Amino acid sequence: MKYRYIILKQLEYKLNLKFNNIELLDIALTHSSFANQKKHVQFNERLEFLGDSVLQLCISELLFKKYKDKSEGELTKLRSLIVCETSLYNISLKWNLGEYINMSKGEELTGGRERVSILADCVEAIIAAIYLDEGYEAAKKFIVYNFNNIIEKAEKNEIVFDYKTKLQETLQENGDAYIQYNLSKFEGPPHRRKFYIQVIANKDVIGYGCGFSKKEAEQNAAKKALEILED
Repeated sequence: MKYRYIILKQLEYKLNLKFNNIELLDIALTHSSFANQKKHVQFNERLEFLGDSVLQLCISELLFKKYKDKSEGELTKLRSLIVCETSLYNISLKWNLGEYINMSKGEELTGGRERVSILADCVEAIIAAIYLDEGYEAAKKFIVYNFNNIIEKAEKNEIVFDYKTKLQETLQENGDAYIQYNLSKFEGPPHRRKFYIQVIANKDVIGYGCGFSKKEAEQNAAKKALEILED
């Protein structure tokens, strides 16, 4: 426990935070695979649920106040670029967050410390931990500081995080396109299942992708389709 406390304090320093209840940070960094092997250990899925809501509210408020001339549709599109798995994952990389996560040896051996979905979920859980520990204003300050660069790039259309939306817009520039994402197969046990997705436009397969969630696999398929279309 002493070693774990030292690890948590190191991350706390990286995050420029000081928790009143550092156990909240520990829970935010605990994957379900770890809790399944230990009795009476809390894991981060409930915090992830709360953190997603806090993040959505904060970014919505920030965009609403910053961009007074933008319509509801424009604000929604901006928010979808900012509040997505890829942006959360990229933020996690700044902190080397994978090094701090409690997970099972099996999860670690299958690449869990680098898995996009796990790292993104931990960022949301950390946001919830801050919210519970110090309240909304502290969580908002943390979000604004860490997401500010992403917000500015999204406003300038310099980043593409939502590849599915980008693919739809690209195909519809040349007319209507009926796009489908079909699950071709999946493999692995339930707690670390890998999904394989084909993206189909007007009955033609134009891309494929895989990931450890259907959402991740669909985004990867759309990204691959965009790369093929550009070539």
